[in-house]
Amino acid sequence: MSLNLEKKQVALISVFAAILLTSFKLIIGITTGSLGILSEALHSGLDLVAALVTFLAVRISDKPADHDHNYGHGKVENLSALFETLLLLLTCFWIIYESANRLITGAVEIKVNVWSFIVVITSITIDYWRSRALFKAAKKFNSQALHADALHFSTDIWSSTVVLFGLIFSRFGFFHADAIAALIVAIIVIYVSFQLGKNSIDVLLDKSPENRLPEIEKIVKTMPEVLYHHDVKIRTAGADIFIDLNIHVERNITVEDAHDIAERLKDAISGSIARSHVMVHIEPDNDPQR
Repeated sequence: MSLNLEKKQVALISVFAAILLTSFKLIIGITTGSLGILSEALHSGLDLVAALVTFLAVRISDKPADHDHNYGHGKVENLSALFETLLLLLTCFWIIYESANRLITGAVEIKVNVWSFIVVITSITIDYWRSRALFKAAKKFNSQALHADALHFSTDIWSSTVVLFGLIFSRFGFFHADAIAALIVAIIVIYVSFQLGKNSIDVLLDKSPENRLPEIEKIVKTMPEVLYHHDVKIRTAGADIFIDLNIHVERNITVEDAHDIAERLKDAISGSIARSHVMVHIEPDNDPQR
């Protein structure tokens, strides 16, 4: 199986998982009147939209660079992750409004039955399975879109667990627990939304990724032919990392030798940092002290 096909397959399975969870939660939430389960259904519904966006994003982001997109289409993944952030925040508005309304107006009895627990436990199981698969694929392909999708499913694990405890309390007549559980879900979602949004905006604004500069400088220092380096610039677009740097070499060496140094440095960096595109500018060194 090709890497691109494997990446798309992981995203597509998540779409089907989200469809299953959304439908199951919605049916049980409506029949029981549980705000906790209904909030989870809405959360999973937005996860479904996010999974669809992720699937489309990974299809587009792997397209090669063309005349109009010289650096490729990788930032489509970052845009999709930002879109998922907005979807998560929309979830919170509805959950908080409904929870506050139920807490202010008084207890609302809900029908807690065996299906209430089955749907939540099933959700936790599927979410755990999908989040692990997505995190593994995100790391393998260096994909922010898959990482965002993984966060969606892993967030569902915590929120479903909270709802499960709310149902247990409601089973013993404390119906406020369901609305309180829904509020906790909203807090969890808000936290994850800010994390996703910050990461996406950082990439879209070409913020230099953390820990990459020390890694590059360590590689440069292994090459004694490079007398000095400066103006290291790093940015990411989807799974790709673009690196530019200037190096100084002995001024009396041939152009061919200077080119060979630059190529070996590019190969060393590319070999250490997956999917990196390296541009090295060569300058003759003018400092007699070096």
